[in-house]
Amino acid sequence: MILKSLLALLAAFGCFSASAAAQPADPALPSESPVLERWRQQVPDLLSEIRRDPSFRTKLRAGYSQVLDDSQAGFNLGIEDLFVGRTGLTVSGSYQGNSERSAYGGDLHYYLLPLGSRVNLAPLAGYRQIDTGRETTDGVNLGARVRFVPSRTGAADITFTQSWVAVGSRDEVSISTLSVGYAVTRDLRLSTDLERQNAPSRKDGRVAIVLEWMPFE
Repeated sequence: MILKSLLALLAAFGCFSASAAAQPADPALPSESPVLERWRQQVPDLLSEIRRDPSFRTKLRAGYSQVLDDSQAGFNLGIEDLFVGRTGLTVSGSYQGNSERSAYGGDLHYYLLPLGSRVNLAPLAGYRQIDTGRETTDGVNLGARVRFVPSRTGAADITFTQSWVAVGSRDEVSISTLSVGYAVTRDLRLSTDLERQNAPSRKDGRVAIVLEWMPFE
């Protein structure tokens, strides 16, 4: 009796499994899931997409700055790495100033390595004007940027930028900037900037604490 019962249960289970396996998938499922629909049409190259997907994001910046030599306080505003399409070309612009000094300008950067790389290098070209209180220098700004991204999509990065304003003239100014940024929420970061500016008649250091908003994915 027990043997007959077990055989009946196994037969019922086998029929159930076969009927369940024979049932077709819901035809509406792919249309309701863009990912499944995409995979059904063509299996994506995930490695290539990771390499193309930027490891950093566009940032709107605002913060407090201070000149180290005379402790003058000021503020800074800017936008960093506004992408031109899905290319390696980005646009950046900034303003910083206090009661006596100011500097503003804009630059184009072109990242040479895939945007998803953890280390990237970009030559830059643009325009900048610098007013030190004693003299004013303006002209073409040329240089390069190196970025290290230990955590992707804006979570953390370290950037060093070196450029020269009015290259080759007697008023040439060298600007070296180290920036370390880290996210406090998904779309907000804190950044610390250390800058050294070498002008013909004066050498200045500046430190800044900046709040960065990343409105775009």
